[in-house]
Amino acid sequence: MDTSTHFMFGLGLGGLAMIDPVVTSYPYGTVAVLIGTIAGSNAPDLDTILRLRSNAHYIKNHRGLSHCLPAILGWTALITACLALIFRGLSWWHIGFWVLIAVIVHVLVDLFNPFGTQAFRPLSRRWVSWNIIHLFDPFIFSSHLLAVVLWVSDFADPRLIFPTLYGLLTLYYIWRTIVHRQIYRKVHKRDLTHHPSDQYTVLPTSYIYRWNIVKRSSQGHYDIGEWEHGKLHWIDHMKSEQHPAIEASKQHNDVQAFLEVTPFPCSQLRPQSWGYEVRWVDIRYRNRKQYPFVAVVMMDFSFVPFQSYVGWLSDDRLEKRLRINAN
Repeated sequence: MDTSTHFMFGLGLGGLAMIDPVVTSYPYGTVAVLIGTIAGSNAPDLDTILRLRSNAHYIKNHRGLSHCLPAILGWTALITACLALIFRGLSWWHIGFWVLIAVIVHVLVDLFNPFGTQAFRPLSRRWVSWNIIHLFDPFIFSSHLLAVVLWVSDFADPRLIFPTLYGLLTLYYIWRTIVHRQIYRKVHKRDLTHHPSDQYTVLPTSYIYRWNIVKRSSQGHYDIGEWEHGKLHWIDHMKSEQHPAIEASKQHNDVQAFLEVTPFPCSQLRPQSWGYEVRWVDIRYRNRKQYPFVAVVMMDFSFVPFQSYVGWLSDDRLEKRLRINAN
């Protein structure tokens, strides 16, 4: 999920901790737990510091080791130890329990979106993404925001607000999972061009009743569609181009990082007066007719790269960035 949603989860879980009588029995118990749940809800994303080294290093490792099984325990121990030093006399076991819940929830909700995590390292380095919830879900964010407002305004008891909130969100996640599976089964029947070798992937959007559909043929071609209110519409067709410049781009660190994290890479070649522009796009993240998660390498006619980028940018901002740097 995005940073703002993880922050709201931290606040919400801090409110949920009010059901723990040991926490509320201490003068600063509420404050300590709230700090702990907010920190725990955001700690796994501290790997953003990897951007200081390079975008490629960040893309390749984000949601990797920081989200794995040992890291969950590590983040919990570190945050709990810091709180135990600051708030002496509190039950570290109870504080640690709520911090652990916050870290687990962070990793769990990330598994539900398309980017996924390497949560099962060191047992497996496979990226796990369940494609149920978008990176930003308006219902999840707004329901947390409403609950927090009710809490701080003393409109209702947090021991009532937050169990209700997370009960509803649990039902919401279950409902979305069921809908995802139903759509996956229906797409095969509604697609009149279906071939037995075609592979379908159903992807969430920020709109509750709209899903993106990716169909990959045995030849590696992609059809991108939308499923909305029971209707399937194909809106784009893409296929990876073949060229020596594209093959050469695979040796670049930015492209290697990109290819390591996406199961849906599509290469494009744009010949230029100075050489070639090779663009790789991740078709999972179609937004406003664009594919903002890209890796781009600009190279001369001898396939020697002189400019590159990997990350998230709109087409306009990407074009501006590349042209400015190229000049």
